[in-house]
Amino acid sequence: MALINFDLLAELPLAYQAFAPTVDVLPLIPLFFFLLVFVWQAAVGFR
Repeated sequence: MALINFDLLAELPLAYQAFAPTVDVLPLIPLFFFLLVFVWQAAVGFR
């Protein structure tokens, strides 16, 4: 059984450390689309 070392995936490589704040926000983008559906329907009156 192969064990995966998740410590390698715990932080970005040094070359990409500048993008760490952006990467932290990326998982929230689908949630924003989900909430946008309700804002859109409220704007059109929940047809």
